[in-house]
Amino acid sequence: MSRPLRIDYPDAWHHVMNRARRGENLFADDTDYQQFIELLQETVKLFHVNVVAFCLMSTHYHGMVQTPHANLSRCMRHLNGVYTQRYNLRHGRDGTLFRGRYRSILVDGDSYVLQLVRYIHLNPLKAGVVTRPGQYAWSSHKGYLSRARKWNWLYRDFVLKMLTPQKSAQIRLYKEFMAQKEDEDLVRILERKKLPSVLGGETFISWIKDRFFKEKMDQEVPASRYLAPDMDTILREVSLHYDLNRSSMTRVRRGMENEARDVAMYLIRSLRSEPLMKVGAGFGLNRYSSVSSAVLRVKSRLQKDKQFRNRLEHIEGNILKGQS
Repeated sequence: MSRPLRIDYPDAWHHVMNRARRGENLFADDTDYQQFIELLQETVKLFHVNVVAFCLMSTHYHGMVQTPHANLSRCMRHLNGVYTQRYNLRHGRDGTLFRGRYRSILVDGDSYVLQLVRYIHLNPLKAGVVTRPGQYAWSSHKGYLSRARKWNWLYRDFVLKMLTPQKSAQIRLYKEFMAQKEDEDLVRILERKKLPSVLGGETFISWIKDRFFKEKMDQEVPASRYLAPDMDTILREVSLHYDLNRSSMTRVRRGMENEARDVAMYLIRSLRSEPLMKVGAGFGLNRYSSVSSAVLRVKSRLQKDKQFRNRLEHIEGNILKGQS
């Protein structure tokens, strides 16, 4: 089965969603819901994405995300992967939790962000779980009704300013907007079995086609591959950060030199979605398992080592700065 076409670029907007396999529950109890929200906050901080809305239902979730660094795939891989690990550990199970890769729609932010925030927050009402959005505990709706600091991680000010720049009137206008009838055409589009890859007006869609759909481009390859930094750029930034020459990263060493090698393989794999064998070939490795082990080491350290996470984010930021 071919993978869906994914387009990403700095400051792009995406409506994302995923479901548990075989109609099972994604969240077994309140602790699962809370752990997912905490992980979502971690993901915002780690990948520097902007979340304007989310809703967690028993079998699936919805989110509205902006990607200043064009890193949706890595962000979602982290979110779904880490949640699966934590869910399995807590419930004494193993194997996959989600039914497949997440689904996403590239969105014309100027035209649809507000409407999609409302669509996401109204999910529990449509499912008959509650009669008012404020009754539902596991969405970001309450974050728009509160000035509490615990919601500061939510990119709500962007949405509220779309309603009015006058801060004293924002919550009132948000409530009024939520009470208005949804756009029926938009709802029909979002409830189709086969979702569109892009949601926007003619001008936005034409711009996307002109910028990202190259002649004879393979439709089964994510378009984000064409926007990714090349391998030379990644290797150069890693070697500069660790003050190493590039050739030293092809040899197994102890200490910081081996860290640089692992980081380089991780970034090539995550930023470019390159096959493990191709990444390994660039480091003189014949076995893809060596690359897989390096990537897992980096992922594990990112969860536990704040200084290491800061180093990697700094390198990644320098790489992506050149792509903007």
